[in-house]
Amino acid sequence: MSNRSERLPALFISHGSPMHAIEAGAAGEAWTTLAKRLGKPRAILMVSAHWETNVPMITGSPTPQTIHDFGGFPDALYRIQYRAPGDPALAERMQTLLREADICAGIEPHRGLDHGAWSPLLHMYPDADVPVLQLSIQSDRGARHHLAMGRALQTLRDDNVLIIGSGHMTHNLRDAFSSRPAPGVAEYASEFRNWVDAHIKEADIDTLLDWDTQAPFATRAHPSPEHFLPLFVALGAAGEHWQTETVFEGFMGPALAMDAYAFN
Repeated sequence: MSNRSERLPALFISHGSPMHAIEAGAAGEAWTTLAKRLGKPRAILMVSAHWETNVPMITGSPTPQTIHDFGGFPDALYRIQYRAPGDPALAERMQTLLREADICAGIEPHRGLDHGAWSPLLHMYPDADVPVLQLSIQSDRGARHHLAMGRALQTLRDDNVLIIGSGHMTHNLRDAFSSRPAPGVAEYASEFRNWVDAHIKEADIDTLLDWDTQAPFATRAHPSPEHFLPLFVALGAAGEHWQTETVFEGFMGPALAMDAYAFN
């Protein structure tokens, strides 16, 4: 167990393709380095883009299964089992914290961990010896709702719980896997990424909350919002004022920005 006396940061990670689970690349190496510096938390809360529900739900299984929520990849990916335990008591505490913030939330007793959770955690905590819970997102409820969820849960950081939003800085899969990709990084993806990065580093939450109407090329960078909304849970968990540490920056192909941040 970590002996850290200071509060853990809240994290946002662009989790990339499921192939990162077996081909870490520079992003996976950055996640590994960060986790070694942070030490072993008491538990991990993953807010993955790959679990969407109508109302917030928390995983409550003591032994969450590994979900292989993708198709068309090598067999080696489907053989991966990330057998981290759950923490039903912590799930109940999270539910209480959300309800105290007037956010109705439920506990899902059977759902496992999707690749938005276990793919980065394979590199961060490969021994799978830290309890992991997931919190679902609600794509139709926008940035402010997800910021509020993060703020409701920020006190978990005082109890050595690592809160991670797992999504993507940009996520246009049609452009990312086009049969005729343009060389280099797509200009729209770079402009969107730079706009978000600047406002994160300025701690300009008011502008970030209106990203879908204010950011350049917002709807092309995110044709649907589910991969961007975990950022706001992380920002909410960071508290009213935060300092930003860039954990990783770079692109996978022409259109998938892989930025990762720690918020203290």
